[in-house]
Amino acid sequence: MSDIGAFEARAAAPEAGFGDYVQLLKPRVMSLVVFTALVGLLVAPVSLHPVEVVAAILFIALGAGASGALNMWWDADIDARMRRTRNRPVPAGRVQPGEALGIGLALSGISVVMLGLATNLAAAGLLAFTIFFYAVVYSIWLKRSTPQNIVIGGAAGAFPPMIGWVAATGSVSVEAGLMFALIFMWTPPHFWALALFMKEDYHAAGVPMLTVTHGRKATRAHVLAYTLLLVPVSVWAALTPIGGPLTLAVAAGLNLWFVLGAWRIRRRDEAAAEADKYAVEKAFFRFSLLYLFLHFGAFLAEAALKPYGLGGW
Repeated sequence: MSDIGAFEARAAAPEAGFGDYVQLLKPRVMSLVVFTALVGLLVAPVSLHPVEVVAAILFIALGAGASGALNMWWDADIDARMRRTRNRPVPAGRVQPGEALGIGLALSGISVVMLGLATNLAAAGLLAFTIFFYAVVYSIWLKRSTPQNIVIGGAAGAFPPMIGWVAATGSVSVEAGLMFALIFMWTPPHFWALALFMKEDYHAAGVPMLTVTHGRKATRAHVLAYTLLLVPVSVWAALTPIGGPLTLAVAAGLNLWFVLGAWRIRRRDEAAAEADKYAVEKAFFRFSLLYLFLHFGAFLAEAALKPYGLGGW
C-alpha cells in the first residue's frame, strides 16, 4: 500500500470502537501471558491471598497490553503491508498512532506501580524490564535489524511465569528459570513455522525473518534444531519440584509429537509445501500453541494434586 493509499484508508476508516482498543492490547498474546504468569504464581512455594493473586494477574495483564499497544504504535508501517496485520486498529486508521503510544505508556506506568504495591518491587521491576524489552529491544531494534529477532526477542514472552513466581516469592529460582527457558526455546520454532507460510508478508514488510534472509530450507533446519534443544529443557523442568510424574508423561508425549513434526518440516521441499499450501507447517504452528498450554497446564495440575499427596516428586 502506498503512503497516499494508506492515508486515504485512514481518512475513510470509521471511528474506533471499544473492540478496537481491546485489539490494540493484543488480547491473544495477553491470554498466553496471563496463563503462564498465573501458573508461575500458583506453583511457587509461597501462597498469596486470592485478592493478591487477582491483583497480580490483573496488573501483569495490563503490562502485557501496554507492550502490545507500544508494539502496534511502532509497527504500524510494517503492519500496513502485511495481510495478517493490516486490519489492526492503527494501520487501518481506527486508532491514531499518538493514541496507541499514549495508552501504551499510561498502562506501562499503571501496571508497574500497581504490581509493586500489590506484591513486591522485584516483580514490578521485572515487569518494567519486560515491557522495555518487548517495546524497545525487540520491536524497535531487533525486529527490523536481524534474523535473530525472534530468538533474542523471545525473552519478552518468556518472562511472565518468572514475574508470577517473583510476585509470590520475591526472588528468582531454578524452577522460574526453567519456565522462562521453556518458553524461550519454544518461541523460535513456533514463529519460524508461521514464517514458513507467511514469508511473502514478511518480505513485503521488509522484516528480516529467517525465511527472508536465509530462505525456507535453512529455516526448516533451524526449526528442527531448536525443537531438539527444547526437549531437554522440557524434561528438566518436569524433574524439578514444580513437576512430577504427570508433567514428565505430558512432556514425553508432547516432545515426541513436536520432534516428529519438526522432522517432517525439515524433510519438506518447496514443491510439496506449495502443493498442499504448507499444511504441515500450519499444523505444526497450531500444535505449538497446544504444546505450551499443556506443558504449563501440567505444572498447574501437579500443584493442585500435591495437597492430596498425588502430585510432585
